Amino acid sequence: MGSPCNRQTPKSHNFLTRDGEPPHAIAAIAKEQVLRYPTVRFIEDTATTAKQLEAGFEIATQTGQSFTANKLVIASGIKDIYPDIKGFSECWGISVIHCPYCHGYEFRDKKTAIMASGERATHLAMLVSNLTSEISLLANGAAVFEAEQLQKFGQHYITVIESKIVEIEHTNGYLHQLILEDGSTQAFDAVYAALPFIQHSDIPTQLGCELTEQGHIKTDGFQKTNLPGVFACGDGASPVRSVANAVYSGNMAGVMINAELCKEQF
Repeated sequence: MGSPCNRQTPKSHNFLTRDGEPPHAIAAIAKEQVLRYPTVRFIEDTATTAKQLEAGFEIATQTGQSFTANKLVIASGIKDIYPDIKGFSECWGISVIHCPYCHGYEFRDKKTAIMASGERATHLAMLVSNLTSEISLLANGAAVFEAEQLQKFGQHYITVIESKIVEIEHTNGYLHQLILEDGSTQAFDAVYAALPFIQHSDIPTQLGCELTEQGHIKTDGFQKTNLPGVFACGDGASPVRSVANAVYSGNMAGVMINAELCKEQF
């Protein structure tokens, strides 16, 4: 609880009416507005276990509280797994970033690196090349690319660096240079990093929610999981990591839960 992936991000983008505001400020406004409704309660606790009842669900928390509900929406997000690189965690969400659509405009025309491999590296290189012509690929070890990929990189003057990264030198999360295992240094303004992740909560797997190959909770177009009565939204249920998408998917989940409850009570 209280540790969203974007907690260090200085400014949120791509969310109309709130562009450039810190994510925590947007969350505070949302909480204040939702709590105006007398039917809403906000409980500061951590859900630890969940089980399906004959009718509905039961959630237990870290402090020993228990709650039951007819429907359940999972919006617990994901947890990024950082590489063992000194300075990485301090820069994550500030100058070591995940998405050209969330951060790319702010780092346009800057010297940029992409820490990824395989198809993910090619995909990011394609998107980032629309923002800057100064791009390097950080394989962080032996590079594994097809001849066609290397040819494409060459056409766009994208260099591939294979030496492992041992440290990111930075000031308050804004990087200056990378120190590599071979003793050399590389100066960059931004690094895109494709990180592995896990679900922030194990409640989805406790209940038996299906996950995608990437590790997101599998949902249909209405945010329904494979379990009747269980919905999922936000980063935990989508590869599109943005505030706007989280708001949209949460709104859809709420609409569908309300519709199901109304139908059952009618």
